[in-house]
Amino acid sequence: MQFPALSVTQRRAIAAVVVLVVAVAFAPRLLGHGGSNAPPMPLVRPVAAAHAAKAQLIVDVVGEVRRPGLVHVPMGTRIADALAAAGGVTAKADAALVNLAAPLADGEQVVVPTRGSAAAGAAGGPGSPSAPVDLNTATPEQLDALPGIGPATAAKIIAFRQAHGPFHSVDELDGVPGIGPARIEQLKGLVLP
Repeated sequence: MQFPALSVTQRRAIAAVVVLVVAVAFAPRLLGHGGSNAPPMPLVRPVAAAHAAKAQLIVDVVGEVRRPGLVHVPMGTRIADALAAAGGVTAKADAALVNLAAPLADGEQVVVPTRGSAAAGAAGGPGSPSAPVDLNTATPEQLDALPGIGPATAAKIIAFRQAHGPFHSVDELDGVPGIGPARIEQLKGLVLP
């Protein structure tokens, strides 16, 4: 069987079809997909992932640290990391009064007290603080000096503050285990948020 002679136009059309078929067959390899069924890699990172990578907390670190002030730390940071970002504690610091493992919240203040200052703050004796105690910066000893608050409850107040952020009202003490409405009424005027 003989094929009829093809014109130049017909030969060009056949060549174009062959090139097109080859291009379609090898397109995945040429475009970097390697012929796999996996979806192509995105050229642009999703916006949510870009923001999550940059999500930071701003924390105020004060007291006995080398560089007091605002520090920027990643989400999920612990107090120990914020202290390191502030240059670490000084030789005068009483770091035992700070829960270094507590997670941080944005806008929180971390206070590193001076050794011996907690005892001076409680000099008025139990039940008679000389000035209202700030729930957001008080040391365990200052809280322990309040009526009806012992060392265990003082530790719970500090743990609650570190876990949930600063107090905005005295009534938020209701969230601390062991403190009820009667105790909150007793503390009004003696503490402030």
